[in-house]
Amino acid sequence: MPLLIDFKSGDKLIINGAVIENGGAGTKLLVHNQSAILREKEILSEADTQTPAARVYFALQCAYIFPAKRDDYLQLFENFLGDYLGACASAVPIGNEIRKHVKAGNLYKALRSAQKLLAHEREVIQALNKDLETLVGDEERKRLSGETSA
Repeated sequence: MPLLIDFKSGDKLIINGAVIENGGAGTKLLVHNQSAILREKEILSEADTQTPAARVYFALQCAYIFPAKRDDYLQLFENFLGDYLGACASAVPIGNEIRKHVKAGNLYKALRSAQKLLAHEREVIQALNKDLETLVGDEERKRLSGETSA
């Protein structure tokens, strides 16, 4: 069954490693054979890999897009994921889900699950920032009131 892609003006996608941009009016593409396809909203650039979860996603994305180097990228992915899960145990169920898809050879589904890892990381960072703001606020309040820390 072919895949129908609504390809709007200015949109980009990657098909088997080739970046394609619609430079004209919107169109629809029918892909009739098995291909590695990522839409622009699913693509993470190397410049965007500033966080551990982003590095996990990017390595997996490269394994999906560049099958000739798949084993190298999957090794990077496994290293990055192992490091992330070692530092953030609450993400282990997501990591197991990603690994299950990778083991089954379904890298696209693994990427979809890796998007959950990115969302989890955002939540953890937001919670840490909130805790830090509270801590800094408490310390500042104590300093201004002349209280000392024990």
